[in-house]
Amino acid sequence: MQEQDTQKQDNQRPQISTTPVSMTTQIITIYCACDDFLQATGWRDDVQAQMSTAEVMTVSLVAAAIFDGNQEKSRRFLKEHGYIPTMLSKSQFNRRWHAIPEVLWQEMLWVLGQAAKNTNSEGVYAVDSVPIPVCHNIRIRRSHLYPLRKWGKEYRGYCASKKSYYYGLKGHLLITADGRPVEFILTPASTADIVGFRKLDLDLPANSYVMADAAYTDYEYEDLLHEDDQITLLADRKCNSKRPHAPHLRYICQSYRKRIETTFSTITQWLGRKLHAVTPQGEELKVFLTVLAFALLA
Repeated sequence: MQEQDTQKQDNQRPQISTTPVSMTTQIITIYCACDDFLQATGWRDDVQAQMSTAEVMTVSLVAAAIFDGNQEKSRRFLKEHGYIPTMLSKSQFNRRWHAIPEVLWQEMLWVLGQAAKNTNSEGVYAVDSVPIPVCHNIRIRRSHLYPLRKWGKEYRGYCASKKSYYYGLKGHLLITADGRPVEFILTPASTADIVGFRKLDLDLPANSYVMADAAYTDYEYEDLLHEDDQITLLADRKCNSKRPHAPHLRYICQSYRKRIETTFSTITQWLGRKLHAVTPQGEELKVFLTVLAFALLA
């Protein structure tokens, strides 16, 4: 009897959390950002809602930041460790998650981008493309997300850094000099870098500089950006190009590119993870949430 009483007392004692402090800080940061954003936009939850929209968004962003996009692991972790005690079941959570408008996610990234631009005193930005493979090149014909017969070969791209072909998407990301995302879009993998760059809004302050590699060379578009928006595109060029940069511009471009390459390599690791998705919309949304989570924690 004494042993049973001792076991009951042990079960009633509060469990000591073994969660790392850095992870706890990340979770709290994500929740506070989501809650403040929803309050600023005037979002109102139903009175009978068991779980708030800020908590639903937190589960998705924690999954993108910590659990490789696996929302079920994130849901169970946040419930078992007491972060969100009123956690919904798996099916209920999926319905609430899909009920969040995609515009709301995009607006949140826009707000973070505006904050990044306001604190970017240097006025220097960088743009680059990130390969997002859906499957290996040998499994193209068996891809369920983007069937080859329906989507054609536009989702088959080439990654120059790895010198290999892949099947999937390509992300075009604009960041500040200190590595904070500002704008992000997705295109099929075969889309050229300069074509994806033209699709960005480029809502940047006047007299801004955008650093890029040689794949973004387009003299007409450079002139158009400089005349209409006062934005200077500094694409890396060789000395024998038609418009070689002045020595001081070449030095600035190379020095900033070295700083920014580290950030892009980190983002590539985040986006290069295998995401579990059933539909193309789910895949693209999870990729977008990965960038959003990176913007929150950068």
